[in-house]
Amino acid sequence: MSDPALLTRIAEALERMAPAALDAPDLAGADAFVWHTAPDRLEPVPVVSRIDLSLLVGIDRTRDTLLQNTRQFAAGHAANNALLWGARGMGKSSVVKAVHAAIVAEGHPLKIVELQREDLPSVSRLLNILRAAPFRFLLFCDDLSFSHDDQHYKSLKAVLDGGIEGRPENVLFYATSNRRHLMPRDMIENERSSSISPSEAVEEKVSLSDRFGLWLGFHPCSQDEYLAMIDGYCAAYGLSVDPERLRAEAIEWQATRGARSGRVAWQFFTDLAGRQGIRVT
Repeated sequence: MSDPALLTRIAEALERMAPAALDAPDLAGADAFVWHTAPDRLEPVPVVSRIDLSLLVGIDRTRDTLLQNTRQFAAGHAANNALLWGARGMGKSSVVKAVHAAIVAEGHPLKIVELQREDLPSVSRLLNILRAAPFRFLLFCDDLSFSHDDQHYKSLKAVLDGGIEGRPENVLFYATSNRRHLMPRDMIENERSSSISPSEAVEEKVSLSDRFGLWLGFHPCSQDEYLAMIDGYCAAYGLSVDPERLRAEAIEWQATRGARSGRVAWQFFTDLAGRQGIRVT
């Protein structure tokens, strides 16, 4: 005699192994989405957390390069996948979101889809959805990196190279990372020292970053750039503070943090604005 409870468990297990097809998402209703799995879905983001492009100080050349590349893509022209790498807190993810907003403001119906690193194995399913859509997409993965024995990087090749089908013509991939080669130096050196064929073992992993047409480096800012960032935030939000006091407090703030960066500048400004009773978003 069949056991109904057992049959139910088997059916549920099969559904988890082969999830139901994703209903066609309403991509016209938003400019930004987050990709989720189990079940697969594109979740719209009504309000994106970002700052205006004009407030990104000290990364002018990088900002302008990414803006032009994105503008080319949004207009239907050739463009490169981009890897934004370098110092923490210097605006890598901020510039991607700000550039997208600027392109949309120019009248291009460009969509941005955020993909988490741990969801890279599902990227082929996501690309199939985006390939069939009548829009152009920035596929964005923030803080991308790989550790020892991490095989997710193989899934990333599907985005960058696209296999036999090629990358969808309407999809461009932007990633940020603290590492230029997406993996720690000690892992690369370990591959060289322990592999039977060191050059081949290293090449397979390091060559992943070579598949990005644009490498945009972000480096620690100077004190003048750090203070200019804060001045820009004060001007944008109408916050008036004595220049000498502002400078002294800003320098003291970065000294307690042991670093200067765009993130530290914004954190100082947020504290300053809060003390002045000004709300920032």
